[in-house]
Amino acid sequence: MVTAGACAPASLPIEVGPAPTATASQAPIDVDGRPGQVPELKYAKPFDVLEPGSRTVWPGTGEPLERDGSVLLNLYAEDGRDGSELQNTYRSAPASYTMTESSLGNHLFEALRGKRAGARVMLLESDSDEGAEVPVVLVVDVLPTRASGTELPGPPGGLPRVTRDELGAPTVRIPRDAEPPRDLEVVPLVRGRGPQVAQGQVVTFEVHAVAWGSGEVVETTWAKDSPPRSAQVGIGALIEGWDTGLVQQPVGSQVMLVAPPGMAYAGTKSPLAGETLVYVIDILDAHKPMSENEKKRD
Repeated sequence: MVTAGACAPASLPIEVGPAPTATASQAPIDVDGRPGQVPELKYAKPFDVLEPGSRTVWPGTGEPLERDGSVLLNLYAEDGRDGSELQNTYRSAPASYTMTESSLGNHLFEALRGKRAGARVMLLESDSDEGAEVPVVLVVDVLPTRASGTELPGPPGGLPRVTRDELGAPTVRIPRDAEPPRDLEVVPLVRGRGPQVAQGQVVTFEVHAVAWGSGEVVETTWAKDSPPRSAQVGIGALIEGWDTGLVQQPVGSQVMLVAPPGMAYAGTKSPLAGETLVYVIDILDAHKPMSENEKKRD
């Protein structure tokens, strides 16, 4: 309910085939670029995929991927014949999948097996396009699916308390007989280690929201089959409490926002127009969206 519409998960760029029988460790491809940025691929063109496979560009240090668990990925793929772009989630938002063969395909599932959040993996695959074989160079960045970092002291008295289960899903308890705050309260619960969120960036997040008056859960992405959401922050696409409270928070953080009606839905036709809302937000990713004119050049 914080946005008019969330960015839809992107689809995989290629039809992945069976698990590879050889690795691509000797492929003459250099993968440059820092974490969180679009990878830059350097290789002689046209490039031919002689043996489909994968290799780890760098390992991750976050939570390990678990079978049947959630997977959040940034994907960048090129046509090896001319370097043209086939897929780029940096233009919009990361894509959410389940760590299964049916969700990822056998090739990508095998490449990600045993990896941790923060890893970058390169895959080589041939795809068919109207009878022609297309050599696909795909780089996958594995993003976290929950906040991680330094646990911070709980909120001051009079504000809600937050607990988390073993998967990271929060529970919010509204203090009995406490009056809701008149101003926006921004309470970091976990301080992430990533860069700070900047105005205009696309933020990908998990959210759990509770109405102060009733304690009712009014929104959550922690339910089964409910993927993380993405939206651009600081441009009016979100409620004012989010536009104000998320900017400058580090990626990887968990933040509690207590938004009074004037920073939420006051003056709208929403059934929550008069409510103070408590949001617990895990900030999973933030990046500046790319335009169609920002294609990479060799």
